[in-house]
Amino acid sequence: MHFDLKHTDSKSNARAGILHTDHGAIETPIFMPVGTAGTVKGVHQQELRDDVEAQIILGNTYHLYLRPGLEVLESAGGLHQFIGWERPILTDSGGYQVYSLSNSNKITEEGVRFQSHIDGSYHFFTPEKAIDIQRSIGADIIMAFDECTPYPCEYNYAKRSMHMTHRWLKRCFEQMDRTEPKYGYNQALFPIVQGSVYNDLRIESAETIASHDAIGNAIGGLSVGEPDEELYAMTDLVCGVLPKEKPRYLMGVGTPVNLLECIALGIDMFDCVMPSRNARHGMLFTSEGIINIKNKKWALDFSPVDPNGKAYVDQVYTKAYLRHLIHSKENLGIQIATIHNLAFYLWLVKEARKHILAGDFTQWKDLMVPKLKNRL
Repeated sequence: MHFDLKHTDSKSNARAGILHTDHGAIETPIFMPVGTAGTVKGVHQQELRDDVEAQIILGNTYHLYLRPGLEVLESAGGLHQFIGWERPILTDSGGYQVYSLSNSNKITEEGVRFQSHIDGSYHFFTPEKAIDIQRSIGADIIMAFDECTPYPCEYNYAKRSMHMTHRWLKRCFEQMDRTEPKYGYNQALFPIVQGSVYNDLRIESAETIASHDAIGNAIGGLSVGEPDEELYAMTDLVCGVLPKEKPRYLMGVGTPVNLLECIALGIDMFDCVMPSRNARHGMLFTSEGIINIKNKKWALDFSPVDPNGKAYVDQVYTKAYLRHLIHSKENLGIQIATIHNLAFYLWLVKEARKHILAGDFTQWKDLMVPKLKNRL
């Protein structure tokens, strides 16, 4: 696995590159749809490939470990085979879910004891076990086990947590070195920068992460409730430390505006549940702004969901029809809305890449951001 940086925008830090994996090349900047439990909710894999044009998707270690379990995944030959997806996959280490979904958890230097949100059973994750599980899942990119601190977070807690994350990272790399991929293709470990919203902690963490010389690096602990100004400030700070020749992955971000602003700061990879989750509630992201399709104003609007949309759902279905489906609680409505939102996110990062390569990204971004904020 390796990363080719193709071009950097002259008026910002926006970059266009290619991340090469054994399951195919990923053109950056890229958005990665979230398929937590082996599925992007409401979307067939064929639609992800052909309509959404997803180049890589996410799975989650916590959820896949609990259900269907490692025996099923290993017997299937890994997650790619199990779900019928031949393109790259990234897995989150499960750390965030251990803290946010578990009914109870106890964090120690050794790892985290937690209770399943499914059946209440108790489990114990260590950095080593998180690596072993992700080896079994078979993702191309696997994430280090870390603690994602909440917002707000007291300084001393953030500092202690960050240092523990760094110690856990060393154990993750050691376990990677002791083990081999299970399915005949390479896997890369991305470490994660932490430090809450404290400049000195973020710089220290970014320097520590950079020292490991990993194939790529991630920024975690953001988009957890902090204002956008804090998100951008921390992202800018960390991008100034992380090596330019390695891809940078900002975890859990965000709105279309967040994506463009963070691309401008030097981020290459994003994931977020927002496009699929909001679609299930009738919120649609378009090139002209945000639509709440439940509103009565769309009842007689027979125009496409997004006149500029490239997905077939934008060509075939109207706002009026989609509103009817959503109000009728028809599954097809959720499916159409989800495909639309994901296709829009992928279109947006593809357009960003096109303008980075053309040399006019900043001008284009400055035109797009006000549109993306519109409530239609």
